[in-house]
Amino acid sequence: MKKKSVVVHSGGMDSSLCLALAVQEFGAGNVLSLSFDYDQRHSEELGRARLISDYFKVDHAELNLTCLGQITESALIGNDKKIEHKSGQAPNTLVPGRNGLMARLAGIHAHSLGAQVIYMGVMELEGANSGYRDCSRAYMDIVQSALRLDFADQKFEIRTPLVSMTKKQTMALGHNLGCLEFLLETTITCYEGIAKEGCQKCPACKLRNEGLKIFSLEHPELQFSYKAKIQNLVS
Repeated sequence: MKKKSVVVHSGGMDSSLCLALAVQEFGAGNVLSLSFDYDQRHSEELGRARLISDYFKVDHAELNLTCLGQITESALIGNDKKIEHKSGQAPNTLVPGRNGLMARLAGIHAHSLGAQVIYMGVMELEGANSGYRDCSRAYMDIVQSALRLDFADQKFEIRTPLVSMTKKQTMALGHNLGCLEFLLETTITCYEGIAKEGCQKCPACKLRNEGLKIFSLEHPELQFSYKAKIQNLVS
């Protein structure tokens, strides 16, 4: 199997938008959706990733990283810890090195498939608001440099098309790509694995729902099943 691009695909909104962008550029047959099972508490995302991959008609693969739970602790791994985000500290949902590890594994797989491009749906907004240190372009540049050295290929790319966007801007991107309404019904962003409007309490839900509220108010033509709930959320 040969591919031109591999997308690290969680089944959430941001990585699914990256999948849509990859399909737009390379064609569905040249793209691989790659998900990781690390015993995340929102593991329902994995099923959504398969469903979304089918929608875009791309091949899908899943790698087992459940060993992460043996070497680090996070409220995002397993289901027994309460999600907390204390002022001035990173949230306890941070999985140290997760994005770098996934980028390296995806890069290795991409290289074996003849691809020179991987996509990551990281956003610096997540780092600024949620304390995720591995969501910046500077971080991904470091990983990209290592992969270029690993592969002796200075053209190898980690693309992060959403990295400088706001959540409202990602909604506009999905709208322009013609897949926003489908992704709003299908993706899971919530750390608790709750679909659609989510738990409305975790950092991921708060960021996404606020951006969606603003965008939907500006675009009354947009239709999704929980629109009224989103627009009635208290800011």
